[in-house]
Amino acid sequence: MSINGTQSAKSFHQRLGKIMWDYVGLVRNEQGLQKALGLLDDLKEEFWRKLRVPGSADELNPDLEKACRVADFIELAKLLTIDALNRRESCGAHFREESQTEDGEAKRDDENFAYVSVWKNTGDDSKPEFIKEPLIFENVELKQRDYK
Repeated sequence: MSINGTQSAKSFHQRLGKIMWDYVGLVRNEQGLQKALGLLDDLKEEFWRKLRVPGSADELNPDLEKACRVADFIELAKLLTIDALNRRESCGAHFREESQTEDGEAKRDDENFAYVSVWKNTGDDSKPEFIKEPLIFENVELKQRDYK
């Protein structure tokens, strides 16, 4: 609350949504994901410099609650973007433009990406820790999807 800037948490939330929609959405590519990381860093820096939270911290303050959620959303957005950059394949509903068949279908890479992963936040200026476990398929055959 002591920042006493000029922009509301809502304005930052809307800008965050636009970055994620434009660069980290269902169709993505490495160039856009890299751009999103830079934009997210800029947004975070601006958030902590220009945020304005009206009211008081001594009473129920929905604007303060929203600001705290938006701060968390910015951190989560960065981790999501890092994960999307790391997974260099089309996966589920997320289509990597660099990973498609000649017919324009999503191309799987089970040899390199048959795992479940999580990113552990290790602090503001530290790289997140990448943790993964292999997926083992006993009853399902992995194969390329064909929607034609």
